[in-house]
Amino acid sequence: MTANNKLWNRNFTIITLGTIVSMLGNSVSGFAISILVLDYSASTFLYALFMVVYSLPRILLPIAAGPYLDRYSRKNMIWGLDYLSSGLYLLIFFILKFGSFNYMLFLILSIIIGSIDSIYQVAYDSLYPTLISEGNYRKAYSISSMIYPLATIMVPVAAFFNRVYGLEPLFLFNAITFFIAATFETRIDVDETHIKEASVLPKGIKGFNQTFKEGISYIVSEKGLLFITIYFFINSIAFAGSGTLILPFFKSRADLGEILYTFVMGAGVIGRLSGGLIHYIFKYPAHRKFAIAFCVYISISLIEGSYLFLPFVFMLLLSFINGAISVTSYNIRISATQSYVPNSHRARFNSSFQMLCTFGTIIGQLAAGAAADILPFRTVIIIASAINLVGVFTVVLSGKKHIAPIYNREV
Repeated sequence: MTANNKLWNRNFTIITLGTIVSMLGNSVSGFAISILVLDYSASTFLYALFMVVYSLPRILLPIAAGPYLDRYSRKNMIWGLDYLSSGLYLLIFFILKFGSFNYMLFLILSIIIGSIDSIYQVAYDSLYPTLISEGNYRKAYSISSMIYPLATIMVPVAAFFNRVYGLEPLFLFNAITFFIAATFETRIDVDETHIKEASVLPKGIKGFNQTFKEGISYIVSEKGLLFITIYFFINSIAFAGSGTLILPFFKSRADLGEILYTFVMGAGVIGRLSGGLIHYIFKYPAHRKFAIAFCVYISISLIEGSYLFLPFVFMLLLSFINGAISVTSYNIRISATQSYVPNSHRARFNSSFQMLCTFGTIIGQLAAGAAADILPFRTVIIIASAINLVGVFTVVLSGKKHIAPIYNREV
């Protein structure tokens, strides 16, 4: 491998360090907000509603931002939004420190945070592949897949601090981490060629309409990408539903509680770390990637629908396995699609993908929150897992001839 093709070049190192720092803060604040809303609302539905409100901007904003992120600087958008997030979490710190919790106020803040996150995700997903040297997509996304689970190790730490010091310091910590991450990201030096390629497009609404139509036409014309997007829309419905109920389920059981919840989630974290490390070291045969992903999709459905029925030690074991195999399917999908989509269309594809997955997430969260007020938590989770299993066979298997050529490539 030449010096120009090494993975750990300046830009990749900067984006990785910045992501690690901001993810540490995100893990802490995500746990803090969940506990805050669940404790004060004392309602599974209001808790789910809060999560839905956070997700609402992810339906419209990504599809609006995608065409512009294919025309303007993705790097500047990333560090600008991180500085804005830093200020917002500092504001939450002062509200809790010198004021009191207000559900409606936090719903509004949730919309703002969701808006920032939705645009940021499209910009980040579209910039990240341009910072990876040729032939290193598999390793780069293996590193990326390990950052989030590594950051969630902070959740047990956050639970401890919440019990001892309260929630306020957690939001201050998040404000600091976002500030540091944004400062890292300003040092990225990348030639954003997509701006030059898009410079001939008309300005204003006419230019937006043209780029938007081109993005939709591209996805529709690429049958493999279309089948992948449809499946992950279904996947989002299923696992947003089950994911919404896991923390309430643990809190509702005297023999479990939020501390054991962090242990089970921690086992999944260790599994994802292990899976990411294996994927970084071990190169799966290119012609087997679709088959591996297909088997993983089925296995995850079965694990998600069953592990909460088992004793605690088996919950830990299955959570670990689930985490390990989830990373494998994630790496196959993300490295394949991001290397397949041209840079000039990447933001539009990512925004459409994110929009549909977010729409699915909202459907799953609302349905699960409402159903859990009537049905037992575990019954709802079984239904959600069954929905995903149906999607695996009706979409992934039936679309094999279109998906396999994208998945089964050297990247």
